[in-house]
Amino acid sequence: MDINYELYKVFYHVAVTLSFSEASKQLFISQSAVSQSIKVLEKKLEQALFIRSTKHVQLTPEGEILLKHVEPAVNLIRKGENQLLEANTLNGGQLRIGASDTICRYYLVDYLKNFHLLYPNVHIKVTNQTSIECARLLENGQVDLIVTNYPNSGLSNTQNVRMINEFHDVFVADRSHFPPARKKLTLKELQAYPILMLDRKSTTSEFLHRMFQRSQLDLVPEIELSSNDLLIDLARIGLGVAFVPDFCIPRKEDQLYVLDLEESLPARQMVVAYKENIPLSQAARQFIDML
Repeated sequence: MDINYELYKVFYHVAVTLSFSEASKQLFISQSAVSQSIKVLEKKLEQALFIRSTKHVQLTPEGEILLKHVEPAVNLIRKGENQLLEANTLNGGQLRIGASDTICRYYLVDYLKNFHLLYPNVHIKVTNQTSIECARLLENGQVDLIVTNYPNSGLSNTQNVRMINEFHDVFVADRSHFPPARKKLTLKELQAYPILMLDRKSTTSEFLHRMFQRSQLDLVPEIELSSNDLLIDLARIGLGVAFVPDFCIPRKEDQLYVLDLEESLPARQMVVAYKENIPLSQAARQFIDML
């Protein structure tokens, strides 16, 4: 049945106040318009919804049944409207972020903590994926923004990218299993070591394979995983040389050391990306400014 929502809205106000005049004041329409709307609704439903008298108005049994269904619907719509309005005042709404486990742990935690302290009513949802997969989440509208390593082959031209940090990738090894070389190592010499690195779905893997290809070398990792922390753990027990971002290495680290390379690897960036054609919520804009 095709019935205009406004008719149910008028019914709700009359049913709650049991007054046509009070409902007209709340709706900012004339009392005759309220009366006419109720008549149209009753005609469409083929049911009398109110018993009218000169002194008061009361619901019919059919009207009471309808109110039980209309009232939660009206309240639900109001709640949705309020959430949208509050999202622009940082007094509610949702902030959806996509980021890798590594970026979340070593970079975002403090920002998330500070944002939550400032805006406790904003619901924060963080989705953990590889940086390349995060770009897909952004493209599909599943997140408001992503924090990712850059370059990132998953990012498209429709996304706005802003740099927030710069870092270097390094090779780390255990001193007892792989003693430091007396000279700087070339990438070709590094091929003799068992290399531990992130899997092919990561921007880090893309980056290192590109570096080897530029030197016309093949990169055949010994182990490929999805966690930088686990790579560091495996390096500590001597399973190989781990390729990880420098910000992942613990500050007080005596067991591992950074290999000295002949070829200097270019710095990479950490960026925040969001879609240009979709307006950002106030929460998303504020979080980006914090970064």
